[in-house]
Amino acid sequence: MAENKHLNRRDFLKVGGMSTAAIALGSTGLFSFSDSKALASPKNSKRAFGGYGPLVKDPGGIMDLPRGFQYRIISEEGGKLSDGRPVPAKFDGMAAFPGPKNSTVLVRNHELSGNTKYPVIGRNPYQKEHTGGTTALVVDNNRKVSKEYVSSSGTIRNCAGGATPWGTWLTCEETLEEGHGYVFEVDPADPENKISATPIREMGAFSHEATAVDPETGIVYLTEDAGPSYLYRFLPNDRSQRVGALQKGGKLQAAAMEEMSKDSMSDFYTGKQFGIIWKDVDPEKPTLDAGRKNCIQFSRLEGAYFEGGVFWFDDTSAGDKNNGRVYRYIPATNTLELFYESTSSNDLEMPDNICITPWGDLWIAEDGGGVDRIIGMTPEGETYLFAENKLNDSELAGPTFSHQGDTFFVNIQTPGITFAIWGPFARKNAGRRRQMGHAAPPEQYAPKVSENISIYAELQGISELEVAAFERHGMPIKK
Repeated sequence: MAENKHLNRRDFLKVGGMSTAAIALGSTGLFSFSDSKALASPKNSKRAFGGYGPLVKDPGGIMDLPRGFQYRIISEEGGKLSDGRPVPAKFDGMAAFPGPKNSTVLVRNHELSGNTKYPVIGRNPYQKEHTGGTTALVVDNNRKVSKEYVSSSGTIRNCAGGATPWGTWLTCEETLEEGHGYVFEVDPADPENKISATPIREMGAFSHEATAVDPETGIVYLTEDAGPSYLYRFLPNDRSQRVGALQKGGKLQAAAMEEMSKDSMSDFYTGKQFGIIWKDVDPEKPTLDAGRKNCIQFSRLEGAYFEGGVFWFDDTSAGDKNNGRVYRYIPATNTLELFYESTSSNDLEMPDNICITPWGDLWIAEDGGGVDRIIGMTPEGETYLFAENKLNDSELAGPTFSHQGDTFFVNIQTPGITFAIWGPFARKNAGRRRQMGHAAPPEQYAPKVSENISIYAELQGISELEVAAFERHGMPIKK
């Protein structure tokens, strides 16, 4: 049905011979998977610890979920904001914040550029001729939207970003257009304020993807969606972690690998031969500067998430089959590890947005151009399938949980749809969330290492995952 790839949801259902009323989505957007026959997925034949069993086929052809789960469509492109204007298109990155009266406030990106049927139209745009920006949704205890409004506007291709520990959203422009390619801070409690229309220039002008903040240090980590792609961090001058503090400037750096000097090694214990260092780069031309300074070249960086002292990020098109890798960087030990690497024997394709669930699993949203899914990985080394987007070839984006941990929110980008999903989720588990940051990867997803790498790791007293990261990026590994 390639000719129908860009149909909206209602047109899609008409082509399939169904109406929104026929699947109980017309007025409430609600569908339950508790009474339907479960269909075993060949990619999810084993129920793993933390998993929820085989998926149930959605008769509406939109989103398959495990038995016992429900979804509600809470927002669609072309619908109405609270002020009557249309909901903008191209839903992308998103985060959830606690709101008044135990509500959840979502801040959602719109990856728009140029003319579009449903642009972001705000009162205080960065540049009024541009159609990108963010919206916010207040979702009540019944998982219904009580308010939906523009929170920033006038930007280009707001792709991903990241939540801050102080309750704001860093929205990132994925563009190299002159005057753009910046990060903006959006306060859902004070929408379209001066800060939301002021780029944080010292965080760099490049094709931004995602951000994540270390709550202990206030350092912001940033990924770049380009080729080649670099991993950055921003050291703020003001570490108060308050709204607007990032506007006071700071230092932008890119990650590099460097051989340690012999003077720093013990005659009895050599330690690491290579280590991660951070090199200052020019924020006005960071990609060029990072390349000149031989910083680590990734294929195309995407999702980012910080949890339990660990920064997670992924390279969506890396590897021999261009199917992607997932890394984790541990600031306390300055350690870069290759956690996951897709091979022909794996069934995870092109990881994009990522998050750690309230109970401690790693959830990965795919952007492989086919039937994209939410894949879960556990600290115990198991994997499971949680959701499949059956609507069309559009990506899943913006996975995030309510602060209570009982509702999962996610977007389909085109046609823009935001889902609230709930069911028998595991309980919050802070200890297990920390455990995920130091767990071994599931065996079938772990990077394949040679005997040389294993011997080298043992001799140096470091993990095979760290050596694999070095080796994949050109460091010579010697016994």
